[in-house]
Amino acid sequence: MAIENLIENVDSQIIKIRTKSLDISFNELYDMYQNKELTISPDYQRLFRWEEEKQSRFVESLILEMPVPPIFVIEKDEGVYELIDGLQRISSYLHFRGERLGETEDDFLVLRGCDIVKDLDGLTFDGLPKALQIKIKRSFVRMEVIKKESETSLKYHMFKRLNTGGELLSAQEIRNCTIRLLGSRGLDFIEECSKNADFKSVINRIPSEKRKTKYDQELVLRFFAIKNDIENYKYPVTEYLTQYLEKITVKENQFNYQIEKNIFDLTFKYINENWGEEAFSGKTASGTIKNEFVLYYFDGIAISLASLIEQVISSDCDKAIIDVINQIKFGVELQSYKTGSINGVKARIKLFTKGVCRILDGR
Repeated sequence: MAIENLIENVDSQIIKIRTKSLDISFNELYDMYQNKELTISPDYQRLFRWEEEKQSRFVESLILEMPVPPIFVIEKDEGVYELIDGLQRISSYLHFRGERLGETEDDFLVLRGCDIVKDLDGLTFDGLPKALQIKIKRSFVRMEVIKKESETSLKYHMFKRLNTGGELLSAQEIRNCTIRLLGSRGLDFIEECSKNADFKSVINRIPSEKRKTKYDQELVLRFFAIKNDIENYKYPVTEYLTQYLEKITVKENQFNYQIEKNIFDLTFKYINENWGEEAFSGKTASGTIKNEFVLYYFDGIAISLASLIEQVISSDCDKAIIDVINQIKFGVELQSYKTGSINGVKARIKLFTKGVCRILDGR
């Protein structure tokens, strides 16, 4: 590409972004939130994780007039702003003023853990002297507004580059927030599939802490991505899964939701009926099934059965199919294909698929 074309390309992208900067008081933000002029989507609210000590120290920093990093919002229809970066800071202030964003929060934040002005501990907003209440209300923050005239895809890519509060979010939690800037149908579909009773049963051995980070939804996304787009698979999988979800959201990849949902439902119904929650668990040397979830079993068994599910459920070979899958699952050959490389993923799916095909072809 000629250098002059590169410059022209960069300039053409720049003009698609329209922004403005505002200095705004926290009291104005509070009023905007109460009047629904500032919204925080449900996905963002579920990510409000700062413990009360950290919230308290943020409030303390406002009282001490410490500088606050800017927040980012997107201008929606009718001039409403949607918060996309600065969740922890804004939520801490709203909580201090009596708004509940987290499911386990008290109505009002009681300050505790303040490490500079320790006398603040134990106080609520209403318990502060009037002068300090006013000081907090009048604290300013820079608000960067991405205007509604901006290109939607560029809004999305901007948000992917923002620091979302410094919290350790899972890859799927970040997808749930960011992808909605491109469209919500794919995410809604993933969430719907994750609530399937058979699916929930067979992944029941995933640790509860991992499920809290939307790992179940990531497994649904992984299922469809590997089933439909394995040629673009790359390890580590975070960006691969994100790109696949982007492609079906913007319809770059064809995705028939009704057909895919049917395949998903039939596949996990079959797995649940025949293995239950032991489907993706290994076993000890003595033959005892372990209380675990093994990802490479998930890939091999679920994807191979999905590719053949119509033939599998119409056959009378359930016992033979169960036996051959168990033989492969606990056999020596599979141990060579446990890695996350594309060769490992393809090989384990192929191993299970060939085993099931042998049974179906020998009917």
